[in-house]
Amino acid sequence: MHDERRTRIAKAYPDRVEVRSRDLAGDLMGRLSFTEYFHLLLTGREPSEEQRFFLDLVLVAIAEHGLMPSNVAARMTLAADPDSLQGAVAAGILGAGPVVLGTSEECARLLASDEEPQRLARAIHRAGGKVPGFGHPVHRPVDPRAERILELADEHGVSGRYVARARALDEAVTEVWGKPLTMNVAMPIAAVMLDLRFPPAAVKAIPILARTAGLLAHLAEEREEPLGLLLARAAEEAVGYE
Repeated sequence: MHDERRTRIAKAYPDRVEVRSRDLAGDLMGRLSFTEYFHLLLTGREPSEEQRFFLDLVLVAIAEHGLMPSNVAARMTLAADPDSLQGAVAAGILGAGPVVLGTSEECARLLASDEEPQRLARAIHRAGGKVPGFGHPVHRPVDPRAERILELADEHGVSGRYVARARALDEAVTEVWGKPLTMNVAMPIAAVMLDLRFPPAAVKAIPILARTAGLLAHLAEEREEPLGLLLARAAEEAVGYE
């Protein structure tokens, strides 16, 4: 029976590597930046200049955010097993969910729906839920990263339907909740990338790739200036026992 299963990403041959129908060594290496290459790998298309610019922008925006739980978990893992750099990175990425790393994927689904922003906000509020992309434990009243992404989207003329929906949802949330809630960086990331024709299902890949870079920086520092065991001791001292 003929097997119809296929991959369209890459194939290694004795004399070459082919990626997305392009010669890796003969074409891509030396021509594409890593950001451009990531876009090609993920979507099958080389990015336009604006797609490259904004993919670069959002990767920079969310690669690092201080001693967040993902970074702490990675440092403590490396302290426990100094030879397991890959294990420490994995420990940090395993916590890359909506609480710590943002809700860009959920925001993309919300923005891609046809539901009117006011109706969406009211339905979520009635259910006692939280609107993805709104609220932040540190940044108030605005998230500076979110503001900068939207500012540059306007300047570059790429703000389209999804940026407009994000702003309309911001207004709706303020009205329904009766107070402004910080639009965090996840919502502009989703909006701008959707306006630049980035696949909604691939939006979560952006924070995962970005945070991997941040984790590697923390782990490089951990080897020079260890904090992992100190963080573990601080947790022990901070939590009472009954």
